[in-house]
Amino acid sequence: MRKIYVKLLVLFAAVGLIALIVYLLIINIPTPPIKEINKARIALSKAFKNRADTYSNDLYGEARSSYDSAMANWQKENYKFIYFRNYDKVTNFAKLTIKKAERAIETSTLNLNSYKVKLKDKIETLNKLVEDINSYFNRYPLPAEVRNSISNGRFQLKEGEIDFEKGQFLLASKNLNNAEDLLSSAYDKAYSDLEQYLKSYPRWKKWAESAIKESKKNQNYSIIVDKLSRKCFVYYNGIKKYEFDVELGRNWIGDKKKMGDKATPEGMYKIINKFSGTKYNNALLINYPNDEDKQRFNLEKSKGIIPKTAKIGGGIEIHGSGGKGVDWTEGCIALEDSEMEVIYRIANVGTPVTIVGSIKNLQQILTR
Repeated sequence: MRKIYVKLLVLFAAVGLIALIVYLLIINIPTPPIKEINKARIALSKAFKNRADTYSNDLYGEARSSYDSAMANWQKENYKFIYFRNYDKVTNFAKLTIKKAERAIETSTLNLNSYKVKLKDKIETLNKLVEDINSYFNRYPLPAEVRNSISNGRFQLKEGEIDFEKGQFLLASKNLNNAEDLLSSAYDKAYSDLEQYLKSYPRWKKWAESAIKESKKNQNYSIIVDKLSRKCFVYYNGIKKYEFDVELGRNWIGDKKKMGDKATPEGMYKIINKFSGTKYNNALLINYPNDEDKQRFNLEKSKGIIPKTAKIGGGIEIHGSGGKGVDWTEGCIALEDSEMEVIYRIANVGTPVTIVGSIKNLQQILTR
């Protein structure tokens, strides 16, 4: 009986020892950091959803690299004998992924908000530039390529605004940059042209001041036409009595050089005849070309600036049938019929007509 008891005791001890050994073997098997890897994957996915790949590219790239390193080390350890595996590097890379991803999200949010503010500011700036272009150059005879740049710039700006509203900020930035290039270059060219044209301002100012002074001295009417602003001012006794809108020749910029150039002349003229019932209803004929016009014409002809076969032209009138909203005449000055009736009634043969490029200088025009 005693022998049986001893054998059972030995058997139980052996089983217990085996169980202990198995237990110790099991609990000492290295466990892969699955929980940390899942957290790292979720953090990386969240960073991507927050557009960190775009607005925090460096940090997102570091997070992605850390995650790839974690997975690579995990795979490397799995090739080893089970008891020789060590997942410390895998855990560390997973934790680093989470840290980098969280920082990438924070940075992306800050950068995105800053980016949105900058884009919004650019949209406002470009819309102001378009407003200035419309205000200063809407009816200014700019070259076709400048007009095309303005048109294309407006289109790119509109596309950029649409992209911005959709949250497509990189595409918005691209379109807005294109718009900025087109509109800025067009504005600079238009500004340069206007600046060049307004170099004659001192002469125009002298003409206008002289006309007003003579009106006051002689207590009579005097007509001043400002081509740039498309205005006709009627003075009496040196005081402005009327102001009307006008339309000019299609190539009104600069002085008239020859017949058929569709330019409205600049100079100090006077009315030499009055007509009613004409093609354009009431009309006042001025003495273009005057002596100064003839001198300049002959000089430019002799220098080859204008063809030798060119003629100086004439028949420049202030007449009715205006109000079209565009410059359409052959060089004449057109008013609406009702306003032309006022001028026709008060003007006489001999009434001074002064036509200037502008009664304002460049600074005054650009700060209106």
